[in-house]
Amino acid sequence: MDGTKRANVKIGAEVSVVLKEHQRTNTLTQGVVEKLLTNSANHPHGIKVRLEDGQVGRVKVIHS
Repeated sequence: MDGTKRANVKIGAEVSVVLKEHQRTNTLTQGVVEKLLTNSANHPHGIKVRLEDGQVGRVKVIHS
């Protein structure tokens, strides 16, 4: 599923995100969404979220 629309990203969903330090390599990190940080309805690079382990990144893939 697409991570650029805020309506698709739910708290508790398992997602793959790109962390700030991995933007150049586009390395994905998996985790569970703790909090949505982007307020707009959509964002071209993905909705910014905080994962349960405290990492922050932009959603690229939604697994559940």
